[in-house]
Amino acid sequence: MSNLTRWEPAREMISLREAMDRLFNEAFTLPFWPSVAMPTLAVDMYQTDDEVVIRAALPGLKPNDVQISITGDLLTIKGEFKEKTENKEKAYHLREHRYGAFERTISLPTEVVADKAKAEFEDGILTITLPKAEEAKPKVISIKVK
Repeated sequence: MSNLTRWEPAREMISLREAMDRLFNEAFTLPFWPSVAMPTLAVDMYQTDDEVVIRAALPGLKPNDVQISITGDLLTIKGEFKEKTENKEKAYHLREHRYGAFERTISLPTEVVADKAKAEFEDGILTITLPKAEEAKPKVISIKVK
């Protein structure tokens, strides 16, 4: 006994559209992926009751090669990974180190006091500590029992 399946042209059009979307996404999006074109900056951010802490991995950079700025609720870290030597006679088989300028802007989760910010650089890790503004710190409300 054979089963008959009803033909639904709309289903085939949807699968054709999905195939075309996948084709265009893979063909045109991946080569221009931002991490390939521009060095990215790996960042961790957390907050305590009193401060916001940002840690960024900057291997091979010196503290003088990095610029940090705070504008409103945005923190910007800028710098440049410079290539030490350029030897055009080398035939690279794999080249994953990224060189060039980078800039990363991060939206801060709360108001901070920018004038009291501290930045430390140790073992290729930049740690920025931003004290929270008094208005942003949690307030404790005591409950009176009657």
